[in-house]
Amino acid sequence: MSSMIRSFIAFDIDSESVIKRLTEVQNTLANTGANLKIVQPQNIHVTMRFLGNISPNMIDSIYEEMEQVSFAPFETELRGVGAFPTLRYPRVLWVGIKKGAEELADISAQLEPRIRGLGFKPDSKGFSPHLTIARVRSGRNKAELIRAVTESEDYQFGVIKANCLRLKKSVLTPKGPIYSTLREVHR
Repeated sequence: MSSMIRSFIAFDIDSESVIKRLTEVQNTLANTGANLKIVQPQNIHVTMRFLGNISPNMIDSIYEEMEQVSFAPFETELRGVGAFPTLRYPRVLWVGIKKGAEELADISAQLEPRIRGLGFKPDSKGFSPHLTIARVRSGRNKAELIRAVTESEDYQFGVIKANCLRLKKSVLTPKGPIYSTLREVHR
C-alpha cells in the first residue's frame, strides 16, 4: 500500500527582498508578545488550491490538469497585513495581494473545475488571494497584536513574478511543515 501525500498547488515567493520584508513584519508581529506560530520564510506561498492527501498515482493527473491552465507570467504586488476571520478575532495573519489578484482569481477559476473533475470536493472556503504569515494560537496580547496589524495594513512588501505554478508536497513535523515541489508548470 502506497502512502498518501499531503499536497497543495501554489506559487512560491522567489524574491529575497520580498522574503526579507515579510520576515521583518513577522518579527514585528512576534514582538507584540502575542501567541503566534510564525510561518517559516521559505514556506510562505500563495495557495491556489489545498488538495489534502493524495495517492502518489494522482500526481501525474493533477499535473496534466495544471498544464491546461492558461496564464502568462504576471507581476503580483504584495501589500498590507490583515487577519482571518476578522481583526477582532484573528486566527490567521496574512499579507494581501493587490496587483495580480485578478490573474490569480482567473487561474483559480480555471483550476477548480479541473481539480473537481479528478474527484476532489469543492473548496469550501473559496479562493481568497493572500499569503499566510502566522497563525494565532491564543488571545494573549491581542490588543498589541491588533495594533501591530493595523499599523502594517498598507505595508509595501514588493512585487513577485508569478510564472511557475507548483504542485507541492507537505510533510508535517513537530518543528513545522517541510514543503517540496512534486511538479511545476512554467510560463
